[in-house]
Amino acid sequence: MPTRVHSNAAVAVAVTAPARLHMGFVDLNGSLGRKYGSLGLAVDGLATRVVVRRGSAPSITGKDAERAGRYLERLRAVIDIPGDLSVVIESAIPSHAGLGSGTQLALALGTAVSRLMGSDLSAREIAHLLDRGARSGIGVAVFEDGGFVVDGGRGATDTPPPLISRMPFPQNWRVLLLLDPQSTGLHGQAESSAFRTLPTFPEREAERLCREVMMCALPALAEADLPTFGKAISDIQNSIGDYFSPAQGGRYTSPRIARALDFLKARGVHCIGQSSWGPTGFAVVDTEIAAQTLRSALLSNFPDVEPVVCVARNRGGDVCAPGSVYRDGSDAISPRHRAPGN
Repeated sequence: MPTRVHSNAAVAVAVTAPARLHMGFVDLNGSLGRKYGSLGLAVDGLATRVVVRRGSAPSITGKDAERAGRYLERLRAVIDIPGDLSVVIESAIPSHAGLGSGTQLALALGTAVSRLMGSDLSAREIAHLLDRGARSGIGVAVFEDGGFVVDGGRGATDTPPPLISRMPFPQNWRVLLLLDPQSTGLHGQAESSAFRTLPTFPEREAERLCREVMMCALPALAEADLPTFGKAISDIQNSIGDYFSPAQGGRYTSPRIARALDFLKARGVHCIGQSSWGPTGFAVVDTEIAAQTLRSALLSNFPDVEPVVCVARNRGGDVCAPGSVYRDGSDAISPRHRAPGN
C-alpha cells in the first residue's frame, strides 16, 4: 500500500470495537478452493475502546499496550504518523478467550490512527496490513456492520475472506457468555500447529454443515425461530468441536465450561457452544428473564465460571471525533459517525 497523508485538524479520535462470537466453521475441507468460512455474531457488553490523541508525549498505555505498539509500527508503513501521538486503551476484550481481542484491537487502533491523520484506510485494509482475518472475516464484518455474519472462507489470497451474509439478530434474544478466567484458548504457534496437524476434514461432513447453515440456521434466524436456529448452531458446534478435540483436549477447551454447558443443555437450552478455540462458552435464550434465571443458577452451581448476559449488537464499531471542550480546557470526544463502511 502507498503511504497515505492527508491534511486534517483532528486532535483526538476514539474507537470502540465490539467483541464477537465465532460460532463455527462452514467448510474445513477446502476441496472446492475455499477453506474455513465462519459464522459470527457481534455482542454488546464487552468491547475494546482505544483513544488516540495528538499533541501529547508519545505513549501507549492500558491493557495489551505491547501488542498495540507492534500494530502502530506496522501502520507507519502506510500512514505518516507524528511523534506526538498518545494511545490509551481504555478497555479491552479478554485476550485469548475466543472473543476476537486481537482483531478488534487492530481495527480499533488502525481506524483511530487512520481517521486522526485524515487517511482513508478501510477496515479490510487495516486487517490485511496488521495480519488479522487470514482465516476468518467475521471480526472485520462485525466491526463494520455488526449482526450475525457468515464469511465465504479463504481463497487464493491472504486478504480477509469476503462477507456473504449479514442478518440482524433478534433484540429480545439474549446471549449468555460463560467466561473462564483460569483458562485460555489455543493461539499463536499452538493454533497454527493444530491446523497443520489435524487430519483432513471429511468432505461429506463439510457438505452437511453447509446445508445446515443455508437451509436451517439462516432461515430460522430470518423467522426468529430460536429452537431451529439453536439446533443448527449446536449441531455445527458439536461437529467442529469433535474435530478439534485432539488439539484442545475435548469438545470444549475448558472442563469447567464443558460442565456448565452440559448443565444448560439439561435445562432445555437449545443453542450452546464454544466461541472459536474458547475457553468462552455461549448460550442463546429467548428472553432477558430466562437469561438472568440461568445466570443465577450458574453462579450458584459453578463458582469458577463467570456468566455474562449480553444483547447482540446489530451495528458496527463506534468512531468518535473531537467535540466540545470540557470546562478544564481538555478535549472532549463525542460520537461522530460509525465504523468504516457505514
